[in-house]
Amino acid sequence: MVKGALDGIKVIDASRVLAGPLCAQILADHGARVIKIEPPQGDDTRRWGPPFKDGAASYYHGVNRNKRSIGLDLSREEGRQVLLQLLEEADVFIENFRAGTMEKWGLGYEEVLRTRFPRLVYVRITGFGTDGPLGGLPGYDAVAQAMTGMMSINGDPRCGTTRVGCPIVDLATGMYAAIGALMA
Repeated sequence: MVKGALDGIKVIDASRVLAGPLCAQILADHGARVIKIEPPQGDDTRRWGPPFKDGAASYYHGVNRNKRSIGLDLSREEGRQVLLQLLEEADVFIENFRAGTMEKWGLGYEEVLRTRFPRLVYVRITGFGTDGPLGGLPGYDAVAQAMTGMMSINGDPRCGTTRVGCPIVDLATGMYAAIGALMA
């Protein structure tokens, strides 16, 4: 693993797809020890290819470098107990489950994690937050691009709205989440 400004910091990354894994990757790239929690069958992005390297898609490798991973089924009590053990020594916990999932598993921040791990920096990435008119709805990069009007100013006007060529919302979210973790 890399030595850097975050050497000695331990991060548990239970996030998926891009924004959360990018946040954790940035921390890992600067020396944090990151443990990625994946389902027992592996992270979905391992199969998002080709191209593949060492049995996993390059996409997976691209946002999970400098991390170690462990397979846990967090929907089962045994998996949740292992996560709680990992959090005992963690400085940062990153997750981007749909709002209410951690609470359903008995791992809600207000109900459990805040009291049990008072020094833990909790990074929760959601599409629309947990309250308000859209609170709890799942969010994806393309949805955010459409809702913000970003698609309406991209592409050829004769072809209708077009997604920006890269997942710019997820990339920015991952970077801002990393900044937030560092500022905490």
